[in-house]
Amino acid sequence: MTRLKTSGSPVRTPFTELENRIMAAIWTGGPSSVEAVHLTVSRKHKLKETSVRTLLRRLEQKGFLRHEVEGRAFIYRAVEPARGHAARAVRQIIDHLCQGSVEELVTGMVDAKVLSNRELDQLAQFVEMRERKGK
Repeated sequence: MTRLKTSGSPVRTPFTELENRIMAAIWTGGPSSVEAVHLTVSRKHKLKETSVRTLLRRLEQKGFLRHEVEGRAFIYRAVEPARGHAARAVRQIIDHLCQGSVEELVTGMVDAKVLSNRELDQLAQFVEMRERKGK
């Protein structure tokens, strides 16, 4: 197995369920006011707007969001897209649980049947296409 140099970045704790819902609302809806996030999140969770405001501030302090002021409203936006966040989370898994080996992660996912045959075929096609572009 190929061992890659680990990134050395500290492990970030995963989002709580509510943090994940808030991030999903912003990733899906784009830059959003507190009120817009509250409307989205409160469909499944009974939360006061002040609780959503607190969670948004905490996610900003953790470096996942930033805000701009428009009139009297704070408009929150994600620092990075969901795909980028997911990629960094997977990199942490590789670094900390798979000794830096992408192969270790993928073979473990195949062995544990995490990936379906269809997903494996799609992944193989994607890799083949990228290799053709790189030549």
